[in-house]
Amino acid sequence: MTPDTAPTSAPAAAPPVDDFAAHERARREQRIAWWDAIAPQRDRWRRRGSVYHDEVQRLLRFLIPRQSRVLEVGCATGDVLNALEPASGVGVDFSPKMVELARAKFPALDFVVGDAQELETALAPLPAARRDFDYVVMSDLVGHVGDVWTTLRQARRVVRDDTRLVITWYSFLWEPILKLGESVGMKMPVHPENWLSLSDLEGFLALNHFEVVHAGSRVLFPLDVPIVSHVLNGFVARLPLFRSLNLARYLVARPLPIPQPRPLTTSVIVPCRNERGNVAPAIARMPMLGPKTEVIFCDGHSTDGTVEEIERVRADGRERPFTIELLAQDGTGKKDAVWKAFRAAKHDLLMILDADLTVPPEDLPKFHLAVAEGKGELINGTRLVYPMEGGAMRVLNMVGNKFFSLALSWILGQRIKDTLCGTKVLLRSDWRGIESELGWSGAHDPFGDFDLILGAAKRNLRIRDLPVRYRARTYGETKISRFRDGVRLLRLVRDAFLRLKWKR
Repeated sequence: MTPDTAPTSAPAAAPPVDDFAAHERARREQRIAWWDAIAPQRDRWRRRGSVYHDEVQRLLRFLIPRQSRVLEVGCATGDVLNALEPASGVGVDFSPKMVELARAKFPALDFVVGDAQELETALAPLPAARRDFDYVVMSDLVGHVGDVWTTLRQARRVVRDDTRLVITWYSFLWEPILKLGESVGMKMPVHPENWLSLSDLEGFLALNHFEVVHAGSRVLFPLDVPIVSHVLNGFVARLPLFRSLNLARYLVARPLPIPQPRPLTTSVIVPCRNERGNVAPAIARMPMLGPKTEVIFCDGHSTDGTVEEIERVRADGRERPFTIELLAQDGTGKKDAVWKAFRAAKHDLLMILDADLTVPPEDLPKFHLAVAEGKGELINGTRLVYPMEGGAMRVLNMVGNKFFSLALSWILGQRIKDTLCGTKVLLRSDWRGIESELGWSGAHDPFGDFDLILGAAKRNLRIRDLPVRYRARTYGETKISRFRDGVRLLRLVRDAFLRLKWKR
């Protein structure tokens, strides 16, 4: 394999469509194989991108004093960790080949094979004195991990109260340029990335008990052109008008106290119509959420045997830690089904999970914790951070979602990245307040998403985005018409504007 050739690896065997854990293991194994294959070329690619790497390394050396105790998560072959001149340095990477090379290059440092999403486990074999860190560094890591939330939750568990977390990542504005660089052999080829804005990362950090204390950017011109590179990166990149255009973003965060979660009981609302093939997987994959959990299916006049399948699963004799309820929808449309289930729910927390399972049930504990730990009052899923599976969302839907999110964020004065994600979570007590004022905005919402967001904003609730890993549907067909429902949503935005911006 030549240094300019992208490594290839056989894709992992496809897991069963309803086995989320197997699916995640397969993706992880495929990523490890990719990075193992590229490890021998890593130094060559670093030299080719020396302007970028040198600037980031210089920044980190400024932020992190020499002789600090440093943990680098996603250390690759160890160059960044070594450049920081730590009193003690530990590097963790899930690629055995990367770690093998790092150990050979820098034998005075400790390098461990481990996943950023299982950081506690990776560090456990080290003596306690080697697990005491002044700084935790994630340089160009968060764009590559499969679950940013879990990675940061793990980081919070291994830091002291006075430890600082330092993160660098690529600006999403550079995505097309970087892809072009890969295609012409000027940049190391990588897997699809999570393109995070500073607001996205601040949200992830807040959910996991970190507070950003400093943020900025570097590297306006990543090519090596004498004098030009020095002037642009050393001076122009620091100017106010140009900082937002830089390639490298960075932040420093400090840990916040972790509160004791409230013991909230949970009602999971599953509106469904013609989703027979998704019923058993939804129940098999449903986690326990708090001291008590109930799952309420509200069926919208299915004709494919969905009701019979729910009854079969409910009566199959298996012991489950949660109860299963079945309601028949009175009217039509998702909102009608959700509202009926909300009114029938018995528990503290109301969660909506679409029956197509494009948002995995395995992500629901994050929503529960966000409310239980006091990080938000309406937790709104967003599908626009992680890479999506092929076919999960059509291009026109993506464009429409971004437009409606920008429009509603402007109208409400609160940032909402994805207004139309079906997964939303709030306390039943807050829903009762919203219910008492349904329709106040003048908008006629057939889905319920706008009603919940507008109602939460009206009642001054803290709306918090929580990114989800959006999957392709494996059974049934979407119930949304792009054009008909797109026109309805435009009317909703118009009505919200007139009520909230024009007539207020």
